[in-house]
Formats: sequence, C-alpha cells, structure tokens
Amino acid sequence: MTSQERTRTSPFDLSGRRALVTGSTRGIGAGIAEGLARAGAHVAVHGRDELGVKAAVNQLRNALADDGIEASVDSVFFDVTDAERMLSAVARLEQDLGGIDILVNNAGIQHRSALVDFPLHAWQEVLSANLTSCFLLARQLAPGMILRGRGKIINICSVQNRLVRGSTSAYAAAKAGLGALGQVMCAEWAAAGIQVNGLAPGYIGTDLNTALQQNPEMAEWITSRTPAGRWGTPQDLAGPAVWLASAASDFVNGQVVFVDGGMTAVI
Repeated sequence: MTSQERTRTSPFDLSGRRALVTGSTRGIGAGIAEGLARAGAHVAVHGRDELGVKAAVNQLRNALADDGIEASVDSVFFDVTDAERMLSAVARLEQDLGGIDILVNNAGIQHRSALVDFPLHAWQEVLSANLTSCFLLARQLAPGMILRGRGKIINICSVQNRLVRGSTSAYAAAKAGLGALGQVMCAEWAAAGIQVNGLAPGYIGTDLNTALQQNPEMAEWITSRTPAGRWGTPQDLAGPAVWLASAASDFVNGQVVFVDGGMTAVI
C-alpha cells in the first residue's frame, strides 16, 4: 500500500486481502479469523475435519451477520502433519483465491511429559505440527508474495518463547524455534515487501489448556502470576493480529510480540 493509499483508508483496513489462518475452527485461530474478517479480509478457515470446518465457517458468518457484516469466507481442511496433502490443498486454495496475502501459522498441539520419559513419536508430532508445518507453508506461499511485492506472515508463538515450565519440552522447543525461524524469514524476505512477525500468547482459555484450567491450583497460579489478573481470551489476539496483518505494521519485522497480560514483564 502506498502512502497516498494510506491517506484514503484506515491503515488497519484489510479489504481485498486474502488470509489463511491454520487451526481456525476454534480457540485462538477462530478469534484471529474473525478479527481479520471484521477488518475486511477474505479469510480461509482451516481445520483437519471437513464437517468441523464447515461448522466454523457458518459460525463465523453468523457472528458477523449479527453485526451487519457480510463475511467473505472460504474453507480448507488438511492435517498439518501430512505435508503432501497440506501443500496440495494450499496450492489449490492459492489458485482459487488468486494468491494469499496473509498467512497465520496458528495450528499446533501440546504433549506434556517429563523429559526423561518423553516419547520420541510425541516429540516428532509436536515439532511437525508446531514448527515444520509453519516452515512448509511459508516456503510455499512466499514466492507468490514476493511476486506481488507484499505479504504478511504471522507465526503464533508462545509465552514459552521466553519462560518455560517442566513437562513441555517439545512445545517450548518448537515455539522457540518458530520465533527464530521468523527472524530468518525476515532476513531473507523483508526486502521483497514481506513482514514476518510472531504473536506470543500468554495463558489463553482454550481447549489446548483444558488440563491447566481444570487444575484449581494451577489456574489460580496463572491468574495471580498475570498482572492483568485473568486468563486471556482468543479475542485478545484478534487486535494484535489485525495490526500485524495490516499496513499499520509495515515497518515491523522479525519481532515476537507478547500478548500475555504482562506475565513476561514482571518477576
């Protein structure tokens, strides 16, 4: 977007932009997908299950319709750990949409286990879902962004990029790696007009954290440890995602922005 264009529209306006948000049938991904759609983007909702994706698309359309907004939404389904099917599905999506301008790498899984007992298959599954898929999708979509001279890649990292807990070795390693991978993407693609940044959520009330929420002592510790005094919500990530997806952040690159209620700011 040129400076002249910015004077005519809001720098946060995503009209005409096409976005893919992985893992967006629920939780953080759903919150980000809704935020991008409300800002005007054409959003592709993703999940592993076709019926689940269709239900999420209908839910998103209904939520926006309640506010008088006609959502522009597509759907795509694949398992991010199945590289061949994932890349094939995204290639079809990119062709159908005429390109993808915004990639939000959000899909991920968690496995908790003591490090000495951590199963190799679980380690590989977590890294495949949380890190390798992000590399593959960015590598596939970057050439089109480079050709068009613009693009936004948002990697959903974690508070564990900075602070870790026991039993989350694969998850913490994957998210730390994703932050570093984003910096490499910045180094290689920034001159082509692509901005690559990460969002690092704190403890968000989603399915991924069900076990923590059901543990009264842990849930209370998280609330007391967070200066904001509460768990985060998926909607808390929507605004920062819109900012990073928009022209308002065109000179922000290679960063990881913590959205954690202040948890990493205090001791």
